[in-house]
Amino acid sequence: MVTEMKKYSLLVFDWDGTLMDSKTQIINCMQSAIRELGEEPRNAQQISNIIGLGLEEAIISLYPLMDGKRVQNMAQTYREFYLFKDKTPSPLFPGVSEMLSSLREQGYDLAVATGKSRRGLDKGLQETGLHTYFPITRCADETRSKPHPQMLEEILTDHNIDAAEALMIGDSEYDLQMAQNARVDALAVSYGVHDLIRLLKQDPVGFVDRAEQIPQWLEDHA
Repeated sequence: MVTEMKKYSLLVFDWDGTLMDSKTQIINCMQSAIRELGEEPRNAQQISNIIGLGLEEAIISLYPLMDGKRVQNMAQTYREFYLFKDKTPSPLFPGVSEMLSSLREQGYDLAVATGKSRRGLDKGLQETGLHTYFPITRCADETRSKPHPQMLEEILTDHNIDAAEALMIGDSEYDLQMAQNARVDALAVSYGVHDLIRLLKQDPVGFVDRAEQIPQWLEDHA
């Protein structure tokens, strides 16, 4: 149990770009799906910009005029590449395992709120061995996509805590906007898909440049 001295009892992590360095694989899979379906190309920066959204929301952001059937076809084709065909490595960021172990030892509850699908997140949790750290997770295909607050609100409900007791940790403006919408404090990480200037515009309570800095930041801001 977290001591009363600590400001937060629950830490909610984004996945892609915060815990897992999956940017290159996501870009490769999306570009492969685009080529297979003969859609107009999108460059790496354009695809990087939508990482963090739910898959269908991301595709609509890339192709605002695309009809529903084509969006679904694109989503399914992307999933096939991500889950089965593409072999691009997606390692954890340096220090993530040690950081999570430290936080758990300190008594924090840990959760994940991600734009990934349930199948995608479960694949990542099993491959990295992090499934034991996160008894409660939410994915975009189970609830509303970021930046809508529903995903985070459901996690708060599952933990039976108020918004003031939680901290959202993420690398994209969608993470920070979701936290704002849920009235939850947010900590930005600068090593993911959105640059720090963009993140600071969302008024996080702070930022770190490396995953291993998170425990110290929490200690300094207890």
